[in-house]
Amino acid sequence: MQTVWLTGAEWLAVLRIGLGLWWLESWRHKDRKGWFERGTGIAWAADVADKHKWPQVKKGFDTVVAPRPKAMAYVVVYAELALGLGLVVGLLTPVALVGGLLLNLLYLVLMIHDWAEQGQNAMMALISLVALLAMSWQTWSLDSAIGLF
Repeated sequence: MQTVWLTGAEWLAVLRIGLGLWWLESWRHKDRKGWFERGTGIAWAADVADKHKWPQVKKGFDTVVAPRPKAMAYVVVYAELALGLGLVVGLLTPVALVGGLLLNLLYLVLMIHDWAEQGQNAMMALISLVALLAMSWQTWSLDSAIGLF
């Protein structure tokens, strides 16, 4: 494969790192005090799930998230941080890519009615899939440096 400036594997690493930076920005701009102390993030998600056109979404939310809102707030916020760091440095990259893909698909289903959110989640899911299937951890990653994958 011929490319300009970088090799194909290096461009895939750029894509992976860029996705990681996107996750870190998602984490950075979250109002963590609101999420952890006032429960704003989970309350917002509960409202969305309650009005969702697919009853399975509300049922799933009520089963998994509603009984443990504080814990789920920490899971969501720190999952975004972990995904971002894992992708930027390339540590446990396949795990981070699968986790990010699943989280984006979850966000996509939750926000099915909000087209503004759909573009971001669809693009992040697509990048995760490409980076995963192209094994983007082979270049510029701790995984490659320590021979993990």
